[in-house]
Amino acid sequence: MSRSSLTSALVVVFLAGCATAPPPAPVPAPLTAATPAQMLATVRAAGDASDTEVAVRPLRDPATADLRDLAADQQARGLAAEAATTLDRALELTPDDPGLLQERAEAALLLGDFAAAEAHARRAQAIGSQVGPLCRRHWATVEQVRLAAGDRAGADAAQARVAGCRVDRPARY
Repeated sequence: MSRSSLTSALVVVFLAGCATAPPPAPVPAPLTAATPAQMLATVRAAGDASDTEVAVRPLRDPATADLRDLAADQQARGLAAEAATTLDRALELTPDDPGLLQERAEAALLLGDFAAAEAHARRAQAIGSQVGPLCRRHWATVEQVRLAAGDRAGADAAQARVAGCRVDRPARY
């Protein structure tokens, strides 16, 4: 290699080392100032049933009933991480229980683990009922996570799905 080629190559390598990487994409600002506890209250309120709608209530597996009750008690006492661990133990026994998955999603939401909250809620929705209070809780969880992520389109889409979960009972004559 000639001296001028070597010099040119060194200049190119030096300049390449000086190049800066493009700045990272800006993280969208959250669209909510709600705390995780406030977000959880919103999700649970979305699941309140009315007397005029179809309400699908999945059967609870007796093998997990005690663990679910323990987790609810732990959450009520402010032991959110312990409640999540207890729900994880229950999910080892019945991994495809949509109600249990939703409870775990809500525990994750309370812990501020938004990725896990959305993943559990979406899985519960995919295998569970497509109407009723539990359906609304699934989509309300996704809505809260999308708001926290600054995703207006995702939050609006989830909110529309919340509304779509309400199905009125047939009229009785």
